[in-house]
Formats: sequence, structure tokens, C-alpha cells
Amino acid sequence: MEKAALPRTILITGATSGFGEAMARLFAQEGWRVIITGRRRDRLDVLKRELEGLHGTIEGGTAAHALRMDVRDRQEVERAIASLPPEWSVIDVLVNNAGLALGLEVFPDGDPADWEAMIDTNLKGLLHVSRAVTPGMMARGSGHIINIGSTAGKDAYAKGNVYCATKYAVDGLTKAMRIDLLPHGIKVTQVAPGAAETEFSEVRFHGDKERAKQSYAGFTPLTAKDVAAVVYFAATQPPHVCLNDIVVTPTAQANSTTIFRK
Repeated sequence: MEKAALPRTILITGATSGFGEAMARLFAQEGWRVIITGRRRDRLDVLKRELEGLHGTIEGGTAAHALRMDVRDRQEVERAIASLPPEWSVIDVLVNNAGLALGLEVFPDGDPADWEAMIDTNLKGLLHVSRAVTPGMMARGSGHIINIGSTAGKDAYAKGNVYCATKYAVDGLTKAMRIDLLPHGIKVTQVAPGAAETEFSEVRFHGDKERAKQSYAGFTPLTAKDVAAVVYFAATQPPHVCLNDIVVTPTAQANSTTIFRK
């Protein structure tokens, strides 16, 4: 992969596991300065040390900056973004990656606490972080926001109800943001992965690893590295090129409801 012109800075939400962690490693490897965010300070610190140990200092400073914040808390997000040191405050690319699915029940049996957690993280969290970062991009007349959606936001599936609703919202919001930010030279992209084997299913099933494993039985799912590579590709297109919507699935998956299992 061709390295981006330096210095460029990317902020990745939900960087302590899964897609976000893989993105942080890839972008740092390719010479970017990476702001990693998440709720778990211990994991942030471990990843920051890893990135600095592997990539040391790069043009414009160290390879990584850790920013602990809960995207569900708007005031906390605003304080965290405002606290960035001057050398980290120019964010070229924002990846709204933080998100989760909780539960897999028919709608009447769903847990309202799970619903609220998904809505607060997948949708409101994306809004909070974008709202905090966008003004700087507007002032500079450039920037790129990449929202991590899902095939669940393209085709609803049984028992996915509220999770699907949040990802449909991400799909619609990405399109609307693209229109609203067009005069400011800001790109907006959605990357919508299909089945990918990360902590996703373990979280969905509240830590039931055996049930989570069955989600990927009989086919080869995407990996976090696969999705990170797609995000990197979208982020490194020439200034005049914007990839608006990318749906990426395993070869065995046609859409959110159709997977061929051997």
C-alpha cells in the first residue's frame, strides 16, 4: 500500500477491539498519526504502547494518542475532543466505528436496556463525535468522515429489529451528511461490512462464546483486518474522489439474510 502524505491524523472510535483496533494498527503502520478512543483506559494504554513500540515517532510527533471517552456521553465527547493538544487537533479523517449489537430476540421479547445501549452507541455516539469534529474540518475546507455501517442497515433480518434500525439510521445519516457537507469539501463514506468474526457476536450474546462461534460455522467470515483494509483504501483516494458507500461481505454471503454454509 502506498503511504499517505504526512502528516495526516485519523481519529478512530471504538479502537480497543475488533475493526477499530485493526484500523489503528494498519494506519499507524502506513505512517499515519492515530488517535485511538474507547472507554477502556487499560486497553487504550496497551494499544498506544504497542503502536509507539512498533512505529516510534513519525513526522509531526508520536504514532498514537489515546483519548478515553464514552461516545454515548455528548458532554464527555466534547470535552475530550477539546482537550486534544494542538499537534493532535487537526483531524483529517474520522472513523465512526464504535458500535455493538445486543441480543437476538423477536421484538416483543427484546430488552429495552439493550435497545437503549445500541441506539446510544450506534447512532447517538456517531452524532456526538461527528458534531465535535466537523467544525474543524469545515474551517479547513477538507476532511473525511467514514461511518461503519452494516449489511443489517441494507437488509433487515429476523430478530435483528433494533440493531437493524440503528444501522439503517447510519445509512440514511451518511447520505444526508454527504449532502450537507458537500459545500465544505468534506468527504463522507459508509463502509457496511457483512459477517465478520470479531468480539461482535460475543457481545451480542452477552459473553456466550459457544453461541457466538456458531454464528460463523460453515463458512469463512471477514476478519477485522479485511475491513480495516477497505477503510484504508477509502481514506487514501485522491482528494477529488469520494467512495460514498461500500458494502463488503464474505464470498459466502450475498446479503444480511443469505449465507451459504457448507
